[in-house]
Amino acid sequence: MIAVGIDVGGTSIKGATIKNDGTILHRFSMPMDKYKKPEETIGELCELVNKTLKENKYDDKVVGIGIGIPGTFNNETGVIVSCPNLPTWAGFNLKEFMENKCHLYVKMVNDADAAAIAEAKFGVGKKYNYVLMITLGTGVGGGIVINKNLYNGNLGMGAELGHMVIELDGKECGCGRKGCFEAYASATALNRETKEAMDKNPNSLLHEIVHELGGIDARVPFLAEKRGDEAAKEVVNNYVKYLSEGLLNYCNIFRPNIIVLSGGVANEGDNLLNRVRTYMKLHNYGMRKAPEVIIEQATLGYDAGKIGAAALYF
Repeated sequence: MIAVGIDVGGTSIKGATIKNDGTILHRFSMPMDKYKKPEETIGELCELVNKTLKENKYDDKVVGIGIGIPGTFNNETGVIVSCPNLPTWAGFNLKEFMENKCHLYVKMVNDADAAAIAEAKFGVGKKYNYVLMITLGTGVGGGIVINKNLYNGNLGMGAELGHMVIELDGKECGCGRKGCFEAYASATALNRETKEAMDKNPNSLLHEIVHELGGIDARVPFLAEKRGDEAAKEVVNNYVKYLSEGLLNYCNIFRPNIIVLSGGVANEGDNLLNRVRTYMKLHNYGMRKAPEVIIEQATLGYDAGKIGAAALYF
């Protein structure tokens, strides 16, 4: 069985033909102009998909197209509700448009959910029944997979894991509320805290690291902490505390076998994960006598979105 998996990003659209064992056969991509009308962008994408299938003689072998969207949509109608980074896409019936252009069945999925499906079926979570994936990037996304099935709530608009409030009347979140997990655990939040620490500590090594890297990113406080900087140590410790407390809440709500972390901050690897593991074990994974929750880094990298979108058919 072969399906097309597509991952829509802010700067590019990447896709692939994928076998039902998760193997990628052929890749394709195109640039993204977020100010173009969706009809134009998806029209070009459909031409690329049709060309790829024809050139590789997959025309009659593909069961459908799965497409990951960075936003919310009505999973009954295929109409996009909100794509914050693609302002012209709201109200567009992507499913209907693609099916008419490609003559294949189209299934839609949130991009973070697609990555969760991939890791649960083919990645680090494949041995477990209850998999929770959290993406620590510009925002905080996530997906919940129960017995290999994606949970996405009424009309596909559930599992917005970044918008659980962890501090009442806390820092403002991009969603308009205050105190969301995203406002404390995203790479954006970590960068904000790093900048504030730099402003308060003009002699901190944080300034030197930022100069070396050419700007602030999630690596900065971890690198400065390794060199013994106290301001960086405080930033990292606070970040680990907020991240871990949020994950403990998810443990109590979903009681997963494994939590998979992905995105820019998770690229810190065991230097971050071991601290989170220690904190969560110290706090009994949310309650006394609760079973251990494994914490791992995602393994499929930038292919996860494509593989997960295609896996909607497997």
